[in-house]
Amino acid sequence: MSETTRSVAHSASQSAGASQSAGASHRDLRATLRRAGFPALFVAMILFFTVRIPVFWSPTTAFNIVNGSAVLLLISLAMTLVVTSGGIDLSVDASFAIGAWGVIIVMLNTGLPWPIALAIAVAVASLVGLLNALLIVKLRISPFLATLSVYFIGRSLQKAGTNGGGSVEFYDAPAEFHAVGSGRILGIDVKMWIAAVIVIALWFLVSRTSFGHRLDALGLQSRAAENAGIAANRYLTITYVISAVVCALAGALLTAQLQMYTPMTGYTYQNDAISAVFIGAAMSSRVRPNVPGTLIAVLFLSTLGTGLDLMGLDFNLKVAIRGFVLVVALAVASGLTKRVVRGGGR
Repeated sequence: MSETTRSVAHSASQSAGASQSAGASHRDLRATLRRAGFPALFVAMILFFTVRIPVFWSPTTAFNIVNGSAVLLLISLAMTLVVTSGGIDLSVDASFAIGAWGVIIVMLNTGLPWPIALAIAVAVASLVGLLNALLIVKLRISPFLATLSVYFIGRSLQKAGTNGGGSVEFYDAPAEFHAVGSGRILGIDVKMWIAAVIVIALWFLVSRTSFGHRLDALGLQSRAAENAGIAANRYLTITYVISAVVCALAGALLTAQLQMYTPMTGYTYQNDAISAVFIGAAMSSRVRPNVPGTLIAVLFLSTLGTGLDLMGLDFNLKVAIRGFVLVVALAVASGLTKRVVRGGGR
């Protein structure tokens, strides 16, 4: 080999090494920014609201933020489980409506105690999860299209049953039922304590059981997981049923608080729930859906909503600002969607 050839080869080797080193440094920087960017945004948002709104930094506001998170938290937890499996649930409103509206129907028409009425409504809502699973597992329809179809069915039934979408009042609800939605223990809403129990239960299920580990494997590489002997159909069915049950519980708790039900209310929480799941996943070292990350993201969204309300802005302006902040928050998760849903579609 000539001296010139050796020199060129040596330079090429150095260049390749420098390129690999730069690439590794770039990846490390992106990973650091992805994990630290959202917490920094959260802190900056709190500081902004504290400066602009003197009453924001107070125990009252803190309690309002926490208490106002319960319903969204429950729906986001349900969505976390589904996204972990590699799917999506756009039928949230259908399950939510059965819980919210069904508990009223059962109590008004049967006179049964509210705990039994709640159990019946939630049990019926589980059929939504079974329908989703049937479409996805047996008919091989994609989770997006399957659950979207169920959402449209649910929306039509709600409109038909409420004369076009009118609210159903239930001001004669038992005091004990109303207390479940509006009562407080140590300053925290009862429904938030219930949500906390669900947080712990689902965290344990996803992070500390073979079910959760296999569900995660299914979401990452469905074919490989099935080849390894994981009963994908059974796991997906259980996942969608749990999602429907948790969303129905959220609906019933909101009815208990407001003593009324308004059709399509569940849909208003759906997009925020999806955002919470992906923001929470972005903070994970594995960039995967996780219960703690979802919890933090829900508190972020509740803090944002409370701050904008206290500023007294025009409704449309609040929606625009909220959308912008969500875009910034989700930008932290650049490249996330491919890793979260990879291999999970069926």
